[in-house]
Amino acid sequence: MQERSKLGIIYPLAAYTIWGLLPLYWKQLEAIPATDILAHRIFWSFLFLAVIILFRKQWRETSVIFKSKKSFLTIASASILISINWLIYIWAVNNGHIVEASLGYYINPLLTILLGSAVLHEKSDKWQVISIILAFTGVAYLTYQHGSLPWIALTLAVSFAIYGLVKKITPMGPLTGLTAETMLVAPFALVFLTFQLSATTTYSELPGTTLLLVTLSGIATSVPLLLFAKGAKSVTLTTLGFVQYLSPSISLAIGIFVFSEPFTSAHKISFGLIWSALFIYTISRREVLKLFGIDKH
Repeated sequence: MQERSKLGIIYPLAAYTIWGLLPLYWKQLEAIPATDILAHRIFWSFLFLAVIILFRKQWRETSVIFKSKKSFLTIASASILISINWLIYIWAVNNGHIVEASLGYYINPLLTILLGSAVLHEKSDKWQVISIILAFTGVAYLTYQHGSLPWIALTLAVSFAIYGLVKKITPMGPLTGLTAETMLVAPFALVFLTFQLSATTTYSELPGTTLLLVTLSGIATSVPLLLFAKGAKSVTLTTLGFVQYLSPSISLAIGIFVFSEPFTSAHKISFGLIWSALFIYTISRREVLKLFGIDKH
């Protein structure tokens, strides 16, 4: 079992590495509006996932969303939330806000804890409370220094945290769940893209490589999710918790060192407070101590 866990870590590592590198991918599509990229991402993701579902004969599991009003509304809510998240992220990357986008995914785990406590009545200990206070102090400081809310980071964090909450009450696996989510919005994406293709000449002026990349956006979206789903079966949630910070760390480095986005003193202090919050929360977990062979009494 331990050997399986060691091999299993390869899958989430690959997933979070791909997610961290995706800004480089979306940057190649700067000539295309974010709304168009979103529509392509949804439509091609659905086609790609549908082929996998068909191959694995899991359509019956996917059709569960139509068996009750609650299931349908839950998946529809997830579809809207993930679409908002994808749109804001793509727009942020292609408009020079990768640093702020990465901030959102650092905040997200702590916001998830807060939602779990407020909505699901999960117990929070003092270390979780301290972590949340530190994180929101970091956001407040950045807001004060820049004179405006870091709305991109907060929108990404809130949308993905609520999406995670909705997914928690959805009786579907990651693969069938995402297939159902994209299936509900794929018709709208197709109508939008059809209208765009007939109303503009943008696509006829694009190079073939750009058109190929936008078509492959469904694979770029779905592959890391499938890798993550595979890894989640082989490693503990604690291990996944460690690995999840790889993605925003890679994106942050890309924003600063590849695309020369500003990383001011205010950013350093804000990120420092949030990193401290994540560190305190992580090392306070009993499971983490056990991971390092330290028992906590």
